[in-house]
Amino acid sequence: MTIEEIKKIAKEEIAKAENLIELDQLKIKYLGRNGYLTDVLKSLKDLAIEEKRKIGSEANALRQKLEEIFNERKNALVRNIEYKPIDISIPGKKKEIGHIHPISKIQEQIEDIFSSMGFTIAEGPEIETEFYNFDALNIPANHPARDMWDTFWLKPNPKAPTQQIENQKLLLRTHTSPVQIHYMENHQLPIRMICPGKCFRYEASDASHDFQFYQFEGLMIDKDTSLANFKFVISAFFKRFFNKKDLKVRIIPSYFPFVEPGLEVDISCPRCNQKGCPLCKNTGWIEVAGAGMVHPEVFKAVGYNPKYVQGFAFGFGIERMAMIKHNIPDIRLFNSGDLRFIKQF
Repeated sequence: MTIEEIKKIAKEEIAKAENLIELDQLKIKYLGRNGYLTDVLKSLKDLAIEEKRKIGSEANALRQKLEEIFNERKNALVRNIEYKPIDISIPGKKKEIGHIHPISKIQEQIEDIFSSMGFTIAEGPEIETEFYNFDALNIPANHPARDMWDTFWLKPNPKAPTQQIENQKLLLRTHTSPVQIHYMENHQLPIRMICPGKCFRYEASDASHDFQFYQFEGLMIDKDTSLANFKFVISAFFKRFFNKKDLKVRIIPSYFPFVEPGLEVDISCPRCNQKGCPLCKNTGWIEVAGAGMVHPEVFKAVGYNPKYVQGFAFGFGIERMAMIKHNIPDIRLFNSGDLRFIKQF
C-alpha cells in the first residue's frame, strides 16, 4: 500500500471509528510494529538515496499527521461517552475475606512464646512406625500402657514393599512424642525443642474428645537439666499465653510410661482466679499438661547414656488451650466447618 493510499483510507476509517476499541485497532493497523506505514519505512532500504529521502520524509510527515488525527478522534469519542452518575448512598458490596483458624492462631502464639525462650520448632511424619510411636518411648507390645491409646493401624500395601520399614507396622501417630525420638537421633546436646502437630486416636467424639486433634510437646535435655528448670519454663509460658502475671502452676505426681517421675501440670483457673466456676469445676485448678523427667529407657533407645544426660518432656492439647482461652465449650466445633464459629476469630 502506497503512502497516498494509506493517507486516504486511514483518514476515512478513523472518521468512522465508533468507539475507543475500534480506534486502537486502527492505530495498530496503520502505525503498529507491523502496520502499513511501518512496512513502507521498512522498504526504504531497497530504494535509491534520492527516493529514500523523498519517501522517508513523506512517511514521517504522514505518521505525524495520523497521530494528530487519532488524538482528535479519541478526544471526540471521549466527549461523547455518556457517564452514568454514581449514587454514593448505595451500600457497597462487601468483600468476603478469610479467617485464620483458631487452632492456627493458638499454635502460632505457642510457637512465638517458646521461640523467644530459645526452643527450636520441629516437625515429624503423621504416619509412624510402631517403634517410634511405642517401643522407643518405653511402651513395648506387652505393656499395659498401650491400652491408653486407641490406635489407627494401617494395612500394609503389597504393591509398595518399602512402606514397611524394618518389618514395623505402620500407624497414624497417637501423640507427637515420636518427633522427640527422631530429633534426639539426629541432634547432639543440648536440646531445646518443641513439636506441634496433629494426632489420631480411634475413639468416640464428644465435647472434650475427638478422633483427630492437635498436640504440642516440648523437650529440654542437657547434662544437669532439672524439674526446677521445667517449672520455670512452663510457668513463664502459661503466664504469657494467658496474659496473667499472677497465674499459678501446680505440679503433682502422675504416670506416663516415657517419663520418670511423671507429673500432671495444673494452672490456676484464668477465668475465675480460683474463686470457682464451671470451667474449673469450682476447684480453682485446671489440668492442662502431662510432663516428667525423660525415662532412662527412652535415652537408651536413641543412643544416649542416661548416666550423663537428663532432661524433661511435656505435652498438652492445642484445642484444649484454645477452649480455655476463648471459652469454647465443644472440641468438635474446631472441625465442624461452621463459618459462624470461624468468623469469631
